Amino acid sequence: MKTIEGACHCGAVRWRFEGEPEGATACNCTVCRRHGALWIYGYEGHEITVSGTTHAYARGEKHLSFHFCPECGCVAWWRGNRPGKDGRRRMAVNVRLAEPEMVADLPIDHFEGLNSFTDLPRDGRRVFDYWF
Repeated sequence: MKTIEGACHCGAVRWRFEGEPEGATACNCTVCRRHGALWIYGYEGHEITVSGTTHAYARGEKHLSFHFCPECGCVAWWRGNRPGKDGRRRMAVNVRLAEPEMVADLPIDHFEGLNSFTDLPRDGRRVFDYWF
């Protein structure tokens, strides 16, 4: 099992992902495209643990809250505002807060979150390609 850790610029907000992410998602919804985040998914208290005090922004119908560091402003994760039927709370962490060598080879998954809410085919790019 792989451990990936991320932290905001000032280090006050941190996350830890335990597992093997299938890819990192680039979403073009009205929020994600503004943040420029790349997300890996899991469940709070299972694959993902977080620490530090954050401020949150919930959009629209408030199904998700985007959490960011109140000091340096880095977007660290989003969290579902309600647990699923299984009692777990879905989350995603921003891999742009991880050290590049930990996530560089993850393939990019594209999600059309602006209009159709559909997964798009992979195009061969990796996280490394988005950074350099």
